[in-house]
Amino acid sequence: MKTLRDVKIGDTVKVVKLHGEGAVKRRIMDMGLTKGVEVYVRKVAPLGDPIEINVRGYELSIRKADAQMIEVE
Repeated sequence: MKTLRDVKIGDTVKVVKLHGEGAVKRRIMDMGLTKGVEVYVRKVAPLGDPIEINVRGYELSIRKADAQMIEVE
């Protein structure tokens, strides 16, 4: 299983499945990260957290813990 946390800078991937429960999963979905959407990884902070991505035409910073819950292909 490959997650958003494992994606390298400059790669574009597609969301396959969201893991997690309740409010955490809902928050991820509210940010626009839903099944089938394409995500481009722009950059990673110097210490590795957070990850900056482009999704649905806007920039989003996401924590590594949240990125670990997003399965991609």
